Amino acid sequence: MSSTPLKAKPLDTSPARKRAPVARKARAPVLTLADTAAAAATLADQAYAQIKQLIFDFELMPGDRFSETELAERVQVSRTPLRQALQRLQREGFLQVFPKAGWQVAPLDFDQFDALYDLRVLLECHAAQQLCEAEDRPALKALAEVWLVAAADREAEPERVRDLDEAFHQQLVASTGNREMVRVHQDITERIRIIRRLDFTKPNRVEATYQEHARIVRAITQRRASEAQRLLRAHIEQSKLEVRHITLDMLWRVRRK
Repeated sequence: MSSTPLKAKPLDTSPARKRAPVARKARAPVLTLADTAAAAATLADQAYAQIKQLIFDFELMPGDRFSETELAERVQVSRTPLRQALQRLQREGFLQVFPKAGWQVAPLDFDQFDALYDLRVLLECHAAQQLCEAEDRPALKALAEVWLVAAADREAEPERVRDLDEAFHQQLVASTGNREMVRVHQDITERIRIIRRLDFTKPNRVEATYQEHARIVRAITQRRASEAQRLLRAHIEQSKLEVRHITLDMLWRVRRK
């Protein structure tokens, strides 16, 4: 008796017979220590910027004392990033801390500002000397494009001119290629910014800044180092006198409110 071989039954691959994929439960992202640190750093940066602006706007007055709890509520941030921000401002000289007594906005020390301005003059005059003597001067071309322009093409917004002014002096020092000089100059710029930014609250200072910078650029272009240095000294000294007067006037007005 012969047996008939069994045939394999073909698989049914029709859509109705396909197995539906199993839905997997989404996993919550796992926060690493690096993620947590980055988030804290971001909050600390935000708190730093907010507190610094309060100091710059004299909403936190020189000599004002405050607790971390009070300031945390004001800037809406937790204590850890707040403390990081406060410590950074302390290192930069904007705040002082007293054990068991809280924090204080550092009083304005005009003797210290004068010393910083003097150091700034030395650095920038040295940079002007080197730029007068240099063969290749791309930095000078960049400065000329901003400051040797017709009156109609000048920036009129004081805040924009303030930023351009700061960039002018930084580019001057950066042209030396000396990274340590640049670092020191940037530190000085940061420490005097609390008063220096006020130089452009008067319209006549915008006009004066364009004229004075143009004279300095022309002197450097013509390689007249002594004249460029003289103009730089006069320019920085005038700015220092202006911001001292404006700062004292603003402090007096705020205290009278």
